[in-house]
Amino acid sequence: MKKIFAFLAFLDPVEADRLIVSAYIYANDIKIENNLFLLEYIIQENQTEDYQNLIEFQTLIAEEFPQVTLEAIIKLFEFVVSPADRIVNGAIYTPLHIREYIVNKSFENQANLATIVAGDIACGCAAFLFTVAKRLHTRTGRSYAQIIEENLYGLDIQEYSITRAKLLLSLLAISEGEDISEFNFNLHVGDALTFDWRENIPGFNGFTALVGNPPYVRYRNMDVQTRLNLRQWRTAQTGLTDLYIPFFEIGIENLQPNGVLGFITMNSFFKSLNGRALREYFQENQLDFLIEDFGAEQIFKSKNTYVCICFIYNRQADAINYTTVSENNLTEEKIYQPLPYINLNSRNGWNMRNNTAVSAIENIGQRFGDLYKTRHGIATLKNDIYIFSPAAEDDEFFYLQNGQRFPIERGICKEIVNSNKLSRIKEIEKLKETIIFPYTHNGNRAEIMPEEMIKEQYPNAYKYLQYKRSILDARDKGGAKEYDNWYAYGRTQSLEKMGHKLFFPKFSDVTPSFLIDHDENLMFYNGLALIGENEREVEIARKIMESKIFWHYIESTSKPYSANYYSLNSTYINNFGVCELTDSDKDFLLTETNQKQLDEFFEEKYGVIL
Repeated sequence: MKKIFAFLAFLDPVEADRLIVSAYIYANDIKIENNLFLLEYIIQENQTEDYQNLIEFQTLIAEEFPQVTLEAIIKLFEFVVSPADRIVNGAIYTPLHIREYIVNKSFENQANLATIVAGDIACGCAAFLFTVAKRLHTRTGRSYAQIIEENLYGLDIQEYSITRAKLLLSLLAISEGEDISEFNFNLHVGDALTFDWRENIPGFNGFTALVGNPPYVRYRNMDVQTRLNLRQWRTAQTGLTDLYIPFFEIGIENLQPNGVLGFITMNSFFKSLNGRALREYFQENQLDFLIEDFGAEQIFKSKNTYVCICFIYNRQADAINYTTVSENNLTEEKIYQPLPYINLNSRNGWNMRNNTAVSAIENIGQRFGDLYKTRHGIATLKNDIYIFSPAAEDDEFFYLQNGQRFPIERGICKEIVNSNKLSRIKEIEKLKETIIFPYTHNGNRAEIMPEEMIKEQYPNAYKYLQYKRSILDARDKGGAKEYDNWYAYGRTQSLEKMGHKLFFPKFSDVTPSFLIDHDENLMFYNGLALIGENEREVEIARKIMESKIFWHYIESTSKPYSANYYSLNSTYINNFGVCELTDSDKDFLLTETNQKQLDEFFEEKYGVIL
């Protein structure tokens, strides 16, 4: 696909669409005489330059696709979305078997498929509507022209996406011999956050089935207007909301009674802060909700995200029904675990793998998050400039090798560790690096050094930072944030002195290393640290976090990632119940080194046998 993308990269959408449509028409020897819309997109032999480009394009397509099917056209339409638009609008190709599964299950128990109102409110090139149309044609025998006019409704923010949607559905009908002059589409250009279906569509009374793959856009990638529009929805009122979250609310608000919503989307709303308002919305409405969770399996190879399929029926129910699935067993019979709404905690996150051990752990003692303070490491937003392993050193300087060798005064440097590496490295000395630290400490608080002070006291470090200034200025996209000074770190977190630290990684695949350090001058980045008031407190916390009980809780409740990694972020550890410990219990924990004995101690304390 790289060659195809390189070929199409400098063409405008119309030119790219003409090549894609023409390649399909010629490859499948389709004759079009009447459809005026498609005729505009077919490159003719007498259009010399365009036709020569088409021949070259056909050669590239033949290398990628043994047959130029309509599914290949969908992939091409999705693939040629510009990288910039892909970031802002979250476009991503949904595999055919996933679309077919969602559509087929959404059509189960529908009384009359001929009158179904099927929609996709972020339709892109209409891959889901294409799948709906094929299913309706097979089940009802109705023509594609009727289905397009009476059953399909789509919306997308990009005009070229709606054009491609019309092209795709037209090609589907033409391929089945429906060569009519015009198809009547219900496809609209608009922002789903502000588009009013009832106001814009005469006679619209809600969707019978709403399917799709809501946009995968992080808050930081949204423009100002989108962020403002987002806040109109109650499900977008907590945290920095990802764009997919209000699409649930939009969809449900536009469903007919007993209508069904079928989405494949991110599963982060189970636990995330920005999913809290959405969880509250679900619990207040108590709809019939099926969740089929792929867990750590990567469905979208081009996007590093974790997803689930949600079917929400616009009718009341007492519980969410949850199951885990894989791509290979998606269509097999499933056993769902009922999770009563009354037992779910929308504020702290949903425990989807509910079991008696987890309940016992969460309902004992004090919450981990109330007892202990965890911190994220510093965030320079340009670690490769500030953090280094000295190529050499002497009494005055550390020597930084970054393109060339720079002497950096020792007085402006501190030691730092990447605590994220603790899932593999067991010794803190092996983690230590050096960081340029343009701050002074006023008591415990860090203050940025004045520029004149760095110039005078640390001229070599200043010269190096000036050499890298253009890169530092480009952080946060070159102006999205006001910095204390151009050489300041990107964020102000964790700059203060912290004496007693228990380092641990953000993610780990087995019980990670939890390493303790008491040097208040040692900084950390990437990973996490529990901050304690004294040595005894952090040592006891380490024994708890290294226990089998704690790791069972993580595996049962935390967000899974590929290769059996789990998140240790505060979101996932704060609800762990820390059992009450007597002074003799604490003495035992501080002196016992046998992990088996420690695990048995905690199993007895929690009343849980693992």
